[in-house]
Amino acid sequence: MKTVKNLIVVLSLALFSQGIYAQDTKIGVLNALQALFNSDAARIVQEELEQEFNQDQTRANDLTDQLQNLQEEYQQNEAVMTEDEVRRMNSNAQDLQVQLQLIQERVQAALQEKNQEFLQSMQEELAAAVTDVVAEGGFDLILNVDSAPYFAPVLDITARVTAKLNENSQPVETSEN
Repeated sequence: MKTVKNLIVVLSLALFSQGIYAQDTKIGVLNALQALFNSDAARIVQEELEQEFNQDQTRANDLTDQLQNLQEEYQQNEAVMTEDEVRRMNSNAQDLQVQLQLIQERVQAALQEKNQEFLQSMQEELAAAVTDVVAEGGFDLILNVDSAPYFAPVLDITARVTAKLNENSQPVETSEN
């Protein structure tokens, strides 16, 4: 009986000490995609994409304007238009919509590809930034934001990781003596 009491006391102390240790656990929550896409590297990629797709955007804007003009023309003149004119106008509108859709699909596919390339190219940098933030902050556990249904905003380390990504990507200046 005495050994059972001793065993219970030892187990209680062990559980109590684990509870105390768990209370001292430092936890962080990270939205890795947000950290990456808010980084300076992502802004550079975004600027490159905007330049690359500038012509497509201009063409899409032109097509949209043409569609709006056709719609306005139709609304103004539908009462006096012949069936052939209505058919021709509908055909023109459909052609413009197809062209606009093709541009949008091409740009969307290219953006998805570029985003995927960016994510793959930044995996090591992200891991290094997270490791640095963990070491500097003394974190014991980092949770993905998607796995935490609720967390206090103070636990969010996303901005720290973004700052570390930016810091790590800064060119190292050499001083000349």
